[in-house]
Amino acid sequence: MRTHTMDKSKKPYQCGQCGKTFSENGNLKQHFMTHTGEKPYQCSQCERSFSAKSVLMNHLLTHTGKKPYQCSHCEKAFSTNGQLTVHLRIHTGEKPYQCNQCGRGFSENGSLTVHMRTHTGEKPYQCSHCDKTFSNNSQFKVHMRIHTGEKPYQCSQCEKAFSVKCELMNHLRTHTGEKPYICSHCGKAFSQNGQLRGHMRIHTGKKPYQCSLCDKTFFNNSHYKVHMRIHTGEKPYQCSHCDKAFVQTGKLNEHMRIHTGEKPYQCSHCGKTFTNNNQLKVHTRIHTGEKPYQCYQCDKSFSESGTLKRHVMTHAGEKPYPISQCEKTFSHMENHIYILK
Repeated sequence: MRTHTMDKSKKPYQCGQCGKTFSENGNLKQHFMTHTGEKPYQCSQCERSFSAKSVLMNHLLTHTGKKPYQCSHCEKAFSTNGQLTVHLRIHTGEKPYQCNQCGRGFSENGSLTVHMRTHTGEKPYQCSHCDKTFSNNSQFKVHMRIHTGEKPYQCSQCEKAFSVKCELMNHLRTHTGEKPYICSHCGKAFSQNGQLRGHMRIHTGKKPYQCSLCDKTFFNNSHYKVHMRIHTGEKPYQCSHCDKAFVQTGKLNEHMRIHTGEKPYQCSHCGKTFTNNNQLKVHTRIHTGEKPYQCYQCDKSFSESGTLKRHVMTHAGEKPYPISQCEKTFSHMENHIYILK
């Protein structure tokens, strides 16, 4: 009896949506569900549904808690053999899936598929609320939480909750005090890698964020965003006690202390307390005698930037403070007030 063998290198079944080819018609049908969103296999334990029966069977193991596949290197266990196979590549360093555009390797085929979209520009996941599109499903899920308000990652130390796990991990370091990211130039430590990257630009001098309205440049995106509010006039952080609004949440927190009376910054020399750290720094100079602001016209130095600015006016002859009772002007507001007395 004659048998027919199929040439596995041939993939005669092509997707009409994206052009991807398959060796078997069943694989094409399953792939097509990624375009239609069809998920006919539903879990009887929860509301999740899947496009393939094999994926459903693997999912069912998450309800039983059964993890029969154990790693021989680190004793981590998995519910499917496929998960174990992928995990083992962490230990072996194997990356069998290689990008034909840039040569980058990946341990999972799914990771390669997502990466390829950086070359093709494909963004198949579209938000139904704001039409924003994404290259992978995980980004899409995180984005959807902006609309739903869902914050599934809750801090065990306080009541704060977060929409993504990495934000929770960063937050937990505020409780533990852990700062694992250390600057190689000055030894300063940070709780987040992004903070370290921003700090490194102080050493390199790189300011990649440029204002399109005044050409001012910034070390990080957050400073750039705050600066843009100077031009737009936006003050999104409003006080719940009065009508005052602020461009930064930190400034709102400082302002709130006027209402609460809280003064968390205490001088170690005399015990005097202050509402913000800057006030404490200026006050501490009374004890240390530090005067970091020096006049470039003469040798005089000052403990505060504002005092230096007023002093510089004495050299320029500038008198910006007029008095309403007469035509006299003054370089120092204090002189104005003294005469009024």
